[in-house]
Order: sequence, then C-alpha cells, then structure tokens
Amino acid sequence: MSIYKCVFLIIISAVTINAQPKAGTLKLKPYTFENDKKEKVDAEFGTLLVPENRSNPQSNLIELAFVRFKSTAKNPGPPIVYLAGGPGGSGIFTAKGSRFPLFMALRDVADVIAFDQRGTGYSKPNLGCFDRLSLPLDVAPTREAAIKELRENSQSCASYWRDIQRVDLTGYNTNESADDLEDLRKALGANQISLWTISYGTHLAFATMRRHPKSIHRAILAGTEGPDHTYKLPSNIQKHLEDLAAVIKADPEVGKVIPDFLGLMKSVFDRLDAQPETVEITDPQTKLKVKVIVNKFVMQYIVANNIGTTVTASFPALFYRASKGDFTNPAQVWLSQSRSEIGSAMSYMMDCASGQTGARRERIAREAKGTLLEDIFNFPFPDVCEEWKAPDLGDEFRAPLRSDVPVLFISGTLDARTPVSNAEEYRTGFPNSTHIIIEGAVHSDPLFLSSPKIKEGMMEFLRGQPVTNTKITAAPIKFVL
Repeated sequence: MSIYKCVFLIIISAVTINAQPKAGTLKLKPYTFENDKKEKVDAEFGTLLVPENRSNPQSNLIELAFVRFKSTAKNPGPPIVYLAGGPGGSGIFTAKGSRFPLFMALRDVADVIAFDQRGTGYSKPNLGCFDRLSLPLDVAPTREAAIKELRENSQSCASYWRDIQRVDLTGYNTNESADDLEDLRKALGANQISLWTISYGTHLAFATMRRHPKSIHRAILAGTEGPDHTYKLPSNIQKHLEDLAAVIKADPEVGKVIPDFLGLMKSVFDRLDAQPETVEITDPQTKLKVKVIVNKFVMQYIVANNIGTTVTASFPALFYRASKGDFTNPAQVWLSQSRSEIGSAMSYMMDCASGQTGARRERIAREAKGTLLEDIFNFPFPDVCEEWKAPDLGDEFRAPLRSDVPVLFISGTLDARTPVSNAEEYRTGFPNSTHIIIEGAVHSDPLFLSSPKIKEGMMEFLRGQPVTNTKITAAPIKFVL
C-alpha cells in the first residue's frame, strides 16, 4: 500500500472518529416560539447529548431538548430552568399554555429555559406507551382486574422500548435527570442555574440540590413532592376531603343542598358497594348504545384521579346526582378510561425508581383502612413496578435533605396531591426558605396563576428580595350542581 493511500485512510478514519456524537454536545438555533394563542416570540431551540445511563461506560447517548427565552434584563442573573411535573410533563408544552405570560415575565430576571426532561416532549427518545387498556364494560371492575390489565400493558410497553428500540430503561430515574441538569449548566457555560419547578419537578429539584448543591442559585418549589413523597398518605387525602367538605358547606348556594359532603360520599360508596349500577350510554366512538357498570371502585377512582385539581369543583354535582340515581357521568368517564393509553414509560420508571421507605409503606397500609378513598390514590403503584424492573434508588435518595440554597415553597390549602404539610416537612432542612401559602388553591395552575401576588413574590425571590406576601387568598371555587 502506498504511503499516500495510508495517509488518506488515516485522515478518513480521523474524520469519522471526530464525526461521532459526543456527550455534552450542545446545539442552539434561532427559533420562533408560538404559544397556544398563536402569539410568537423569538427564542432559541437547543439540544444536548447526554449518556442514557452514566453507570454504563458503553451507554447510548440521548438528546435533551429545551427552548431558551433570552432575558430582557441589562444584567441577567443565572438562567432559570423550568421543570414540569408528572413525571412525564413537558416544559416546552407547558410554556405554550396558560403559564406563557409567566415565562415571559421571568425574563426580567434572567434567561428562562423550558426544559424537556429525558423521555418527554421533544427530547429523544420520547418514551410514550401506545398500549391501551381493554377492560370489559359488562363486568364490575375491581382494583385487582385493573392491575392485572395494567401489568400486561406495562410488560408490553417495557418490552417494546427495552427489546425492540434498545433503550436502557434503567437510566430513567430522578438521579440521572438531576445529572442532566448539571450537564446542561456546564454546556451553557453558567456558573449556576435557578430552578422553577412544580409537583414532580420539585422532586427532581431536591435530587439536584442533593447531588449538585453548589450549582443551584435559587429554587422555586410549587406543590412540594419531597424525596419520600412519591406515594401519597391516605390521611392527607382524607384531610383534604374534610377541608373540601367545609368549603362546600360554607358555599351560600351549594351548602344548602349538601351540608355534609363526606356523608354524601359515604352513602354513595355504600350504595354502590352493596349494588353496582348498570348505566346505558352512547359510545362516542361507535355511536351505539353500551352498558357500563359503575361500582364503588369506579367512583373512588374518579375522585382519586381528579382530587385536588380544578375538577374538584364538579364533585358536589357528581355525588348529588349519584345520590339521586344518576350515574351517567361516572359511566362516561369510566368508558373513556377503560380504553385510554397507559401513559409514559418514563413516568413509570421514575416513580418506581423513587419508591418509598419501609416506614412510609407501613404508614400508608395502616391509614388506608380508615379513609374514604383507602389507597386508591396511589393506584396502580407499586403493583406495576415489577414489570418495569426499575432499580430502586434506595433510602439514601429518600432521606431528609439539608441545604443552604435559598428556596421559595408555594403551597395551596386545597391541594390534595402536594399539601402544605409536604413543604413544611422538608422546609426544616432549608434555613434560607420562604413559604407562600395560598388559601383555597388546588394543584397545578392555581399555584402560579390564582393571584397576581404569586408572580410578584416569585420575582421578589428571584431578585434576592424579601417576599412581601406569604399569605395569599385565591378566588373561591365555583361549585355547580
């Protein structure tokens, strides 16, 4: 072989090697961001390559996506990274919706980054499951039957991603996501980043502050899900129902009709436990009449799936009509649910890996027996985790955390999913913290949008100023019958 040919092959080999993607590779391009109202703003679309599983030297690389809204400040602070809840929510999709004005407002402080966590949104791969439930409508549904179906679906989805797409599902846990944020910080050339989070996003924030304490400038935790809060306490759910019952009783209109909401719920549950209802409704897909069985499990599931959200406003009507023998709405909901997609592999892996301490497991089992919803709120966990084979992150991950990072906790008094007590439990480890409590606020949007004072407090906090209003009252829930 001639020397020229050898040199040529060496050059080609070097080019090929250099062309291989590398962890830490950041790409940014101009991007016109458009929200749900067709409003447009100039931004940047970014992607970052990171290892799928950092414990495996031969790990695949995955692509994380984000949109960066440049700061309007003369001297911007550390970038603010938004972390969606779920797990499974998309930061980019969130920015398109009702919180878009808040994303724009925070640019007065720093760059604002709508981040899609691994396995979600525009990040690749997006680990959606295409499997659908197929629960029979003419058989009274039970938790055991639903779990059996979900286990089969979970096994199918896990096999698709693991065996066919060659995804290392064990890399999808909160610690890896925390390290993703550290890699993002480094790639952006930022000394620190601030975190703006909600629900599961707060769970990820705790892990990030534990693993990379010097990298976090400030953190906003709305709807706190602490390291050992993945599985919810029945006592918290029962307390929420009691608080909700008090609010319903005080309502000048609905309270006259439903003075005892908890008693109404129990009477409907007892009725269905003794004799399930068969309801004939029109199938919206086939336009044909179908019979749907509604029992106690169905009603408990509907409440648990929507409790502590804006859907709470419909609860009085749901149970009042049921007490009169009208189960049309629950039948419609169950018909839809019995055919729904099972969700995201990312979501299952994250929750199964986060797990629960033995003490919390025992407490949940003990408390469930004396509450209206028992342990339906945690359905279908942990029953489906065996199919996902998610390595447990251990009690060290779930241990209390102490940090000097300044934190702003935001909680709503009618948020059953992440109650005020969650924030207070972990706030003891954050000496530089402030807690905004919103009277009457439920989960999700109301934790940010139920009063303009919330945005004012967030801006004050991010600028390092004292938060003026820590007690805020949201507009009353508008119940209907």
